[in-house]
Amino acid sequence: MKMLVLYEYPPLPGGLSTQGDLLCRGLREVGIEVHAAHLESALEKEWYYRWFAPDVVIGIGYWGYTPNIILHPQRYGLQPVPWLVADGYIANYRDVLNALPMILVTSQWVRQTYIRDGIRGDHIHVLPVGCDTDAFIPRDPADPKIAVVREALGIAPGERFILTVGGDGASKGAQEVMQALAQLGDDVPPWKYVCKVWPQPRTELQNRADLQLAHKLGLESRVTYVTDRVSRQYMPYLIGACDIYAGPSRLEGFGMPHVEAGSCGKPVIAIDAMAFRDTLVHGETALLAGVAQENVITETILGEDAGYETGHRVVFNPPRVADYRARVDDIAEYLRQLLSDSELRQAMGYAARRRAVTLFDYRVVARQCVDTIRHGLQRPVAPMAAPMEMPAPAP
Repeated sequence: MKMLVLYEYPPLPGGLSTQGDLLCRGLREVGIEVHAAHLESALEKEWYYRWFAPDVVIGIGYWGYTPNIILHPQRYGLQPVPWLVADGYIANYRDVLNALPMILVTSQWVRQTYIRDGIRGDHIHVLPVGCDTDAFIPRDPADPKIAVVREALGIAPGERFILTVGGDGASKGAQEVMQALAQLGDDVPPWKYVCKVWPQPRTELQNRADLQLAHKLGLESRVTYVTDRVSRQYMPYLIGACDIYAGPSRLEGFGMPHVEAGSCGKPVIAIDAMAFRDTLVHGETALLAGVAQENVITETILGEDAGYETGHRVVFNPPRVADYRARVDDIAEYLRQLLSDSELRQAMGYAARRRAVTLFDYRVVARQCVDTIRHGLQRPVAPMAAPMEMPAPAP
């Protein structure tokens, strides 16, 4: 079987690009003939269509990418299989998506949001995002690469390092984490909280608001926002250097850093909602805070980017959940437990590593992708190579 994968290629450090790159790697390693192209490169895509003649074109993104990852290959008589994340209300392309024989999504929660927005659902299959469990591994705190990360971030010997990673901190629950940290007082070991966010204009105001909250809570000396550009080669060491990964996201269709943290043997704090019900196990690999608030919307204004005239009004009946807020008291209690109990951190980290290797290793995901497409499209697929020996879970 031959596959063409459309995503942000060559790969950038971002989530969608990493998702596509790991899928391509995994497909090659399980014996599938595969090439990659940028989803917006019409000329290069046509080049592959003509000489490579893929059996399937997998496009990675959200519903708004439909012209590039679905309609474009269809014009050349090829079979598109989109692999979609949730990104707001599906305002357009329902007919196109409903006419497809197969759609892949990153979690059961994403599947439900698509059904909620008018997609029929019987052709939607869940395919989790892959994780490079060979790179994201448990590491000795004495490893010089780990020690230097902690030193560069100002983590003193004996301090616990709490980490959140995201495009911005607030969407990943950083404000709720800071409010929880402010409740702890001095009855826990010393800690530092680091938010690794990506440098982009849309998040500058949000980052400033987060730091103002840290100042208001009296945490400014213990909270650091890092906005440097970093490569994917650095991320396993950043996550590997932390003691606790805290990400009670307000909106999450998969949660790649949470799985990567688990693969590094780190306990995770998240929220009992959305994709985390697929990826994390409360009390075993993670501690999931309850939902304190569901923010709903009753209407929205759309424009040309959604396929409507400027100012088009859509009313939701019933109202729709826009995002969530985690219960701060729960986060505080979970932080207190993990900061104080090294054996609990180790046990949860070990379980998280096993789950990541078993379910989310990029080669496991690649095989699941091929099997899902083979059965979903009901077309012959060339036999895959013999299964590779999977890496053993490290303690």
